[in-house]
Amino acid sequence: MTITETTVTETQAPLTEAAPPPAVRPYQHYVYAYPHKTAYRALAREQASLHKLWADEPKNSLSLYFHIPFCEVRCGFCNLFTRIGAPDGLTTAYLDALERQAGAVRETLGDGARFSNAAFGGGTPTFLRAAELERLCDLAEHGLGADLRAIPLSVEASPATATADRLAVLASRGTTRLSLGVQSFVDTEARTAVRPQRRSDVEAALARIRDAGIPVLNIDLIYGIDGQTEESWRRSLGSALAWRPEELYLYPLYVRPLTGLGRHRVPALGDAEWDEQRLRLYRYGRDHLLAQGYEQVSMRMFRRADAPATAGEDYACQTDGMVGLGCGARSYTSTLHYSFDYAVDMHRIRGIVDDYTARRAEDFRHADYGWRMTEEEARRRHLLQSLLQAEGMPVADYRSRFGTTPGDDFAAELERFGDRGWLDDSAGPELLRLSPEGLAHSDALGPELFSAAVRERMAAYEPK
Repeated sequence: MTITETTVTETQAPLTEAAPPPAVRPYQHYVYAYPHKTAYRALAREQASLHKLWADEPKNSLSLYFHIPFCEVRCGFCNLFTRIGAPDGLTTAYLDALERQAGAVRETLGDGARFSNAAFGGGTPTFLRAAELERLCDLAEHGLGADLRAIPLSVEASPATATADRLAVLASRGTTRLSLGVQSFVDTEARTAVRPQRRSDVEAALARIRDAGIPVLNIDLIYGIDGQTEESWRRSLGSALAWRPEELYLYPLYVRPLTGLGRHRVPALGDAEWDEQRLRLYRYGRDHLLAQGYEQVSMRMFRRADAPATAGEDYACQTDGMVGLGCGARSYTSTLHYSFDYAVDMHRIRGIVDDYTARRAEDFRHADYGWRMTEEEARRRHLLQSLLQAEGMPVADYRSRFGTTPGDDFAAELERFGDRGWLDDSAGPELLRLSPEGLAHSDALGPELFSAAVRERMAAYEPK
């Protein structure tokens, strides 16, 4: 069945009038984990034994993440750790290395470890063929003891790789959420973002996903693409809503160093005009989704109010107790966040992937790169991640964990946010919550909570 945006009766909310140029640039840094990998540094092997790192960590409710660093094409805006394509034998070699790593991690965690959620990300996990996805699921279940059919499992996909055979594997192995990177239903905009796809192929992929019966469909859209207008943004939103996705993510476009757009894009607008455009499109998208029965979870995430319960089982990708496998995965303990080397440049990424596939089992028993968490950094991280959620942060939770209040520890920052109108004054003293404009400025607010040490590390990082 072919579905178009005309299937849904849309609420034609007027586009919000452009606000005056903001005093603070609203789009500075997407904060989905703190600190960013650019703050990580090489660790001394003798000080980064996984056995010691995990010895005293709770292991009864862990999060599992597998990173697959392959894509059929790299989008122009993408700075994620992924390579284009894979020579013959590379995906097999990568899965072999994942198996060796899984064995080392299972030995580290012990038989008592239990996983409460899982995710396959990348890259594009569905770059793997159906039989390879079966093997990946076997690694999670038999290699690490994660019962995928009993816990929420989220998987990322692209339209070209969301084939019927791959989706059948994922559905049969318990996938509860499938996230499809669409970005735009307008072909010219997709090409401008260096995402070569046709709308007809996107619609066909969405039909296959719905046919597979995976409970939660998420669609990613991007606003701020050169040439994008209010009308074309409205059409993309309508096209997405026609599929009644349980979740929608609205991402502002960023142009970062070493990406395709970063190398070749000639800006159509000045910085101030582009900020105004993105804010205007964000506000319209937010208001339109709220009018269509969606609830705002964060600046980017919107969930359909009547979505099945599995949609509420958010993958805990930013909390302690995350176990990441694969050369782009992070792991979090209470004292150390760690991963492998990080790069954006394609040549460097290929080298890191090749190094990963050549590792022996014993090479996976220590962390390579990381950031040691202090009590002060843990407070920042907790406040930052909680405050960026639309529901806000109960002060009692913070007080119970740290023995102080956010006002004790971050008085200057909170006063500044309040002066800008970013805090919801009606929430009361026991709930710290952002106002609608505070949520709109999440990518400015988040970086202001970075510590001086993290800022220094990130500033000193040399892109590679």
